[in-house]
Amino acid sequence: MVQSLLKERPQVRVSRGEQTRDRIMDVAEASVLAKGFAATSIDEILYEAGITKSGFFYHFRDKNDLALGLIERFRLQNLSIFEEIFDRAAELNEDPLHAFLVGLKLLAETLADVQAERPGCLVASFVYQDQQYDARVRAVIVDVTLVWRAQFVARLEAIAAVYPPRVDVELRDLADMLTAIIDGGIILSKTLREPQIMARQLLAYRAFVRTVFLGA
Repeated sequence: MVQSLLKERPQVRVSRGEQTRDRIMDVAEASVLAKGFAATSIDEILYEAGITKSGFFYHFRDKNDLALGLIERFRLQNLSIFEEIFDRAAELNEDPLHAFLVGLKLLAETLADVQAERPGCLVASFVYQDQQYDARVRAVIVDVTLVWRAQFVARLEAIAAVYPPRVDVELRDLADMLTAIIDGGIILSKTLREPQIMARQLLAYRAFVRTVFLGA
């Protein structure tokens, strides 16, 4: 699980209102991952969360506001996950290349567990239906994607400083390939109902990275 790889986070006491808001978003997120944002109705959320319509609109002005709340929560909870996993790998191995390879192995194991429990990616679900929400949601999605890219590029640049690439490849493209493999692995896993596909794809990427910097 992700939690087993990350540093312990302090438990924060939340108000009843915050608990209700979180319950609404938990129900909505599960529905979005299962069938998409467009097919997720407010009435369905009310029923599953066990709240009234006035209770929903106390926390969210409309469905678009709910989308913004979901993606903002995703950013707060998940933006640092990759960084923390690779930081953990760097603690295990000081060499930048081998630390990155260890990080990819940890990431493959972590995401395999996550996909087995709740397959899907909230960012991908929103991107596929971007006509359903306004520019504020898209701006957060762009920000998340660019931060992930910057994290990966920084690590690849550190590797390239020690191990000049053996093949002609742009480091930004190599960084974006990791994101593409994760989202592509989610699609394949959901389509074929094989949660381990993403892990195998990440390990294939790991082998490619090794070849880029060490040669065949």
